[in-house]
Amino acid sequence: MANQPAHKFKIGLLTATIWDNDGFYSIDLSRAYKSDTGEWRNTNSFHHSDLLNLAKCAERAEIWIGRQVNAK
Repeated sequence: MANQPAHKFKIGLLTATIWDNDGFYSIDLSRAYKSDTGEWRNTNSFHHSDLLNLAKCAERAEIWIGRQVNAK
């Protein structure tokens, strides 16, 4: 994978990070939260209330990847 993501989509605390590995795209979905010590961290675990925005992040990632593939 590349050292830098190809693209990112954020909705609130949720992020879809797209990685380009020679035209093969993968996506990491994560949620930011503050730890007990006040540090910002990320998790791949989501609350029920996150699911709609998580789906929107995934949809935006799918559209972005589709545009990259069709442009080639």
